[in-house]
Amino acid sequence: ALVIKPRRKRGNSDLASAGFNIINSIIGSGIIGLPYSMKQAGFPLGVLLLFGVAYITDYSIILLIKGGNLSSTSTYQELVKKTYGLIGYLILSTLQFLYPFIAMISYNIITGDTLTKVFQRIPGVEPGNVLTDRHFIILFTTIIFTLPISLYHDIAKLGKVSLISLILTIVILVVVMVRTVTFSPQVPKSENAWIFAKSNAVQAIGVMSFAFICHHNSFLIYGSLEEPTLNNWSRITHVSVSLAVIISVVFAACGYMTFAEYTEGDIFENYCRDDNLATFGRFCYGVTVILTFPLECFVTREVIANVFFHGNLSTIFHIIVTVIIVAVATAISLVYDCLGIVLELNGVLSATPLVFIIPTACYLRLSEEQWNHSDNIISCLILAVGALVMTVGFVLTILHPQECSHGKEMFYCFPSNVSFHNRLSHQKLVVQLSLSSKFLSSS
Repeated sequence: ALVIKPRRKRGNSDLASAGFNIINSIIGSGIIGLPYSMKQAGFPLGVLLLFGVAYITDYSIILLIKGGNLSSTSTYQELVKKTYGLIGYLILSTLQFLYPFIAMISYNIITGDTLTKVFQRIPGVEPGNVLTDRHFIILFTTIIFTLPISLYHDIAKLGKVSLISLILTIVILVVVMVRTVTFSPQVPKSENAWIFAKSNAVQAIGVMSFAFICHHNSFLIYGSLEEPTLNNWSRITHVSVSLAVIISVVFAACGYMTFAEYTEGDIFENYCRDDNLATFGRFCYGVTVILTFPLECFVTREVIANVFFHGNLSTIFHIIVTVIIVAVATAISLVYDCLGIVLELNGVLSATPLVFIIPTACYLRLSEEQWNHSDNIISCLILAVGALVMTVGFVLTILHPQECSHGKEMFYCFPSNVSFHNRLSHQKLVVQLSLSSKFLSSS
């Protein structure tokens, strides 16, 4: 049997604090795209896939710690370097750079989407006002907020962000739940909204993986435990991931049940601009992503520092690297504004290998168990699924990118358009019934 020895270095976190950190790592800005993943996969299959991704997340986080103990390493990078050498280390470093970097792009897109609609609700701010221009908002928030905060050297100074982010996420969840009851009757019913499965299910897994990834924090949280044992870690992980998936399923279900086939990659794009409750939700979400952006920038800068500067950046290079990272991410987000495909690409290219492939590959390389041991078999299955999702998802995303109605007021926000849509749907139904009756009479 595999025996895991406690680490010598102990932290001061109890089980509850560590569990809170894991939940906060999962329930972040990625949750906003989960209703969109239901649209991609089909609602019944989407819910099943969400539970599946949660199970794999739970399993692979525990595998990471097992691998770390087997290899006597205490970070994700050290584990991969000791297991697969320099090539593995460089591949992991590339993925660990891409994931937060693409996330930064998505955060800027979200900021531009949400805050412009918030400012439109201010009396006197007309549609042509500079505050309604997403380019201005992205540049303004970058220069005033995200870049200065990103220039911090010590990530500990951003410690309170996690608590604020989680509180605001719960507020957003409440807003979405309330609007499911009060707003969904206004949205016309769409065809094929409740079929079991759809052809974009693989891309949906990528979006879900983007939402659930928390592996880069796993070693840090494990090392902070007062008693860092595998039993304690497994217990924390099971409870935390279970709570996270419940919140995620509720959010995804409420968002999709409200808008069905009209669901956008950013769920707040679906709400009408004169919806004050949704505007409050947009504001909360905009603040969340602005506060989370520097954390992602910190990770990308650390990867560059470790690969090119042996982990040490002088003050001048620290500033230069930070400015370049933020500037490139901002430039891309100014040019491209469709969130759905950004979430899909980041999910299949970065999150999927970090969640599915690398933890299982490392464990299989280090495992001392017989080949038919359950951990080895499950690891092989997860590895195969991850490779399939990454390959097929990337090809499908490139060949069949999803349409994006970014920045447009949805048609159901105009009563006349809804009436026309309902009349059109009624006419289609009459024609179908007429054709059916003719067919039956001829038979």
